[in-house]
Amino acid sequence: MEKKRILLIASYDGSLIEFRGDFIKNLINNGFDVYAAAPEFTEHYRKLIKDIGAVPIDFKLQRTGLNPLKDFKSIQELKSIIKRHKIDLVFPYTVKPVIYGSIAANMCKVPVISLITGLGYAFTGLSFKVRTLQRFNEMLYKLSIRKNKVIVFQNKDDYELFLDRKIITKHQKVDFVSGSGVNLNKYTFKEKNPTENVSFLLIARLIKEKGIAYYMEAAKILKAKYPKTEFHLIGGNENSPSAISKDEINLLHDQGVIIFHGIQHNIEKHLQQRDVFVLPSYYREGLPRTNLEACACGNPIITTDSVGCRESVRHGVNGFLIEPQSQDALIEAMEYFITNPDKIKEMGYNSRKYAEERFDVNIINNDLLKLINNVLKI
Repeated sequence: MEKKRILLIASYDGSLIEFRGDFIKNLINNGFDVYAAAPEFTEHYRKLIKDIGAVPIDFKLQRTGLNPLKDFKSIQELKSIIKRHKIDLVFPYTVKPVIYGSIAANMCKVPVISLITGLGYAFTGLSFKVRTLQRFNEMLYKLSIRKNKVIVFQNKDDYELFLDRKIITKHQKVDFVSGSGVNLNKYTFKEKNPTENVSFLLIARLIKEKGIAYYMEAAKILKAKYPKTEFHLIGGNENSPSAISKDEINLLHDQGVIIFHGIQHNIEKHLQQRDVFVLPSYYREGLPRTNLEACACGNPIITTDSVGCRESVRHGVNGFLIEPQSQDALIEAMEYFITNPDKIKEMGYNSRKYAEERFDVNIINNDLLKLINNVLKI
């Protein structure tokens, strides 16, 4: 029997390995031929995709902004890819791949399972420009995913929003998964035993919506009060209107307020070395991967009681949910761990237990595999 061919569509090549690598391996192990499409493949990720047995495919995609001509060309290119490789099912994730991949697949009459991984910047509604972009994206979502076989959400809030905005109807088939999952064999548990040298870590894109500025301000205030406490920051500089100033980060690093690591690839090592993970995001998340990785490594988590983020924390059990954009709430939660270091060990253990119960990548991937088999009637 000829193998079924699945096309994954991503907005950048690294996510195919970092977020979907285990999923691709699972599909291949279950007898599928996997094609992985992303714009501007680097040789590094092209090789990694080939090494796990998938076929990397380049296509052009303007990741941010709107350009109707370029966006139309992306759809046409994806349509050509689907036809040329005789794809049996398309699996797009993140905003533009879902919209353009779904339109292309529907034009080819190829079934689609789309994964909504968070609505991000365009659904924060912080300015007139963003609200305009939001309405346009709503229209594109409604147009593109109406014929999709299954729409998979990472949290109930996004599902309710899609219903409220009439992007989908209650008659459309939907399902839910707990994020992209985390490989518990890679992100291993390390017991935390801090004393007065409590260390915090934030890993994120360096944009305001991720709460970076609130974290840096908390570090300035708490460092003055508790000099032995450490505040670590990992992330790359962003080409974005809301990017945090590189000079501001470097200044705090030079002053010894924060320890800035830039971009890092051995995230599990950093999580294991630090005590408490912090993500004060007010971005519209799906379910932040870093929160799941922190859970697996046994870090208590401080994050916001907002869309996506709240899914990763049982308040008071494996961390704290705080009010978004509240400097006082963030400082209070961080100071709790500084003055109660014994709680870090207890809550860290609870984080790992929660990861094993809910976020194991094998659980997530098996759920997605069942959806695919059902759509393809395997």
